[in-house]
Amino acid sequence: MKAIRLVEIGKPLVMQEIPVPEPGDRDVLVRVRAAGICHSDVHYRAGVSPAYPLPLTLGHEVAGVVEAAGRGVKRLRPGDRVVLNYNITCGDCYYCNSGHEQFCSSGKMIGHFTDGGYADYIALPERGALILPEEISFEQGATLMCASATALHALRKSRLQGGETLAVFGAGGLGMSAIQLGRVFGARDIYVVDINPIKLAMAASFGAIPINAQEGDPVRHLRDLTSGHGVEVAIEFIGLPQTMRQALLSLSPLGRAVIVGISGKPFEIDSYRELLGPEAELIGSNDHLLQELPLLIELARRGALDLSKVVTRTVPLEAAAVNAALDDLERFGDAIRTVIVP
Repeated sequence: MKAIRLVEIGKPLVMQEIPVPEPGDRDVLVRVRAAGICHSDVHYRAGVSPAYPLPLTLGHEVAGVVEAAGRGVKRLRPGDRVVLNYNITCGDCYYCNSGHEQFCSSGKMIGHFTDGGYADYIALPERGALILPEEISFEQGATLMCASATALHALRKSRLQGGETLAVFGAGGLGMSAIQLGRVFGARDIYVVDINPIKLAMAASFGAIPINAQEGDPVRHLRDLTSGHGVEVAIEFIGLPQTMRQALLSLSPLGRAVIVGISGKPFEIDSYRELLGPEAELIGSNDHLLQELPLLIELARRGALDLSKVVTRTVPLEAAAVNAALDDLERFGDAIRTVIVP
């Protein structure tokens, strides 16, 4: 089968012919129908967040059709439309049993530590595959599995309450999901900070109040818009020290800043004036939980989470096209979400 693989850190991905994976007794073999291209893949290619062992098939946002099932598979059968949870976990360790399976002692993320979905087929345990309703396209289903799932987990970590205000730093795929999910959580006003007018316009179409950071200090702008109060919750999806700091500085007293964006550089905090004094909270958010995905899929099925405009481009399973999409993400280009359609 064809697979687009990371062979060397810092180099373009390459197309290789590799065997179709053999599903184990409790595994399903899935024919990939859509695989999202995520900014995390840019970090893997660059080595900011190392992926291994190499060579490795990237791709952790995957939707497809069950092609074959192992003898121990009970819930799924060939022909089922599915989306894939990107964390392959044991289901038995302390973290899995306590509802924090992203820290599973033997867990592996597809497309990061084991072969992912930039390929014709992928095999994984049945417990990681969820039924994709007919109302949701494969392209939208794929981006649900990272961009939307990560946004939902970050919102849950933020403890956003109905009537509170929310600032979203970054109007990419995660930000667009966070804006819509913030409405579901009951946010009174949602602000979005970015430097790309095209992305800000789309965010505004979802009801967010856009703030162009190229036109002035976004922290001051947020405080002006909130009568000097600041926002109760800020979520940072960009992964820059500057925007992480801005998220913290935009908070009201007792506010919560959730950091999601990946960066290889630290950012500074005035611990007394910016954290202890206002009793602010700085929260890390990593991945998502399997138990969160059924709600996410149902919200998309009902239209409360609309990804039809968020998937702005599809590309074939070709190395040149995928590398070009990764290059565009690295430059923070105009595309919101690009999906591979084999």
